[in-house]
Amino acid sequence: MAMSEDPVREWILTEGKATQITKSTPVGGGCINLATRYDTDVGPFFVKTNRRVDESMFEGEALGLKLMYETYTIRVPKPFKVGSLPRGGSYIIMEFIEFGAARSGQPALGRKLAEMHKAGKSEKGFGFDVDNTIGSTPQVNTWTSDWIQFYAEHRLGYQLKLARDQFGDSSIYEKGQRLAKNLAPLFENVVIEPCLLHGDLWSGNVTYDKNGEPVILDPACYYGHNEAEFGMSWCAGFGSSFYNSYFEVMPKQPGFENRRDLYMLYHYLNHYNLFGSSYRSSALSIIEDYLRMLKI
Repeated sequence: MAMSEDPVREWILTEGKATQITKSTPVGGGCINLATRYDTDVGPFFVKTNRRVDESMFEGEALGLKLMYETYTIRVPKPFKVGSLPRGGSYIIMEFIEFGAARSGQPALGRKLAEMHKAGKSEKGFGFDVDNTIGSTPQVNTWTSDWIQFYAEHRLGYQLKLARDQFGDSSIYEKGQRLAKNLAPLFENVVIEPCLLHGDLWSGNVTYDKNGEPVILDPACYYGHNEAEFGMSWCAGFGSSFYNSYFEVMPKQPGFENRRDLYMLYHYLNHYNLFGSSYRSSALSIIEDYLRMLKI
């Protein structure tokens, strides 16, 4: 294929400083994108492509990776280039990280994640400069000065409307909206700062480099309440050593335990909207528990 018709190879052989691509090998990259390792004389590159979406999805990912990378805390792949494919779709080129055994384990993951939250702050409020995706679901990141409003509208509200529109689920929509409009009691005496969040932190997006240090991948970044980072804890495997190390850097705030399910709710709703009814009962159970707790 001519270089002009292959922008990935063209970038690697010009701006990427390589003079030769020795081979390209498909690698695991999740269920949404095609992932390829390009081996070159200046080292490997990692490339994700998607023939069905424009470059805006990868632009959101690249911005998140760049901002996390620039905190110089936890390791993430450095993004290099986002662009369009000539026959439709888009690509992102980034640093290839060699994975290894998890020698540092959960204590290091908790500590470095907290360091990222502490370093990555925004003066604009809660949100992000671009909308992005959580899985393949659009994630609205309109800047908002109030966290409770942001979470109620752009996280819970968006997912509840999607469930109503996709499945005609007026029950979960109405109960969820009652909860979303009455979140304030869960945040009494809590200081909420806009922290840079990975946004989709589950076990599949956490790995370790060849030195055994934690690496986080495939973000859905935005600036939000740091506790929202634990919303995927039901499939992340965070243990006590993770939380102990995290809270040494970012101290636990009053009512943390009462908010944990609230942040899981967003991801259960998203899984319901992405994968169907098997996640509905978990989402509805959380909503109903909070309605009883808050007496609303």
